[in-house]
Formats: sequence, C-alpha cells, structure tokens
Amino acid sequence: MNKEGFLKFYNSHRGGINGALVGLVIAVAFLLLGFFRTLFIAICVGIGYYIGKRIYEDKDYIKNLLDRVLPPGTYR
Repeated sequence: MNKEGFLKFYNSHRGGINGALVGLVIAVAFLLLGFFRTLFIAICVGIGYYIGKRIYEDKDYIKNLLDRVLPPGTYR
C-alpha cells in the first residue's frame, strides 16, 4: 500500500484505528505493570492533560489558582 492509499484508509477509519491503538497500549500496560500502576499512570496523565489545557487557555491560571489556595502575595 502506498502512502496516499494508507492516508486515505486512515482518514476514513481514524476513530477505529486510534481506539484500537489506545486499547493495545492499555492492554500492554496492564500486562506489564498491573492494574493499579496502570490506573495511577492514567490518573497522572489525566491531571497533566487538564492542567496543561487550562494553562494553554489561560496564561494566568497558575497565579489565579495560587491566589485562591494560598494567602494573597505568598508566592511572589
């Protein structure tokens, strides 16, 4: 299969291919690491994604978060 044919096939089946790859990675992680270690990694990835997305959307997200958690002016 040439590159154009592969890209056409991938674009028409993108969701299924990506889902299968994610399932494969999760299955291999379960086999190699075990359930709880894999769960811990998934939670850390989710938290990292959430924080990264919030920082990308709002550059002052960390400052605003620290203002809510700590007394004002503590981290400066």
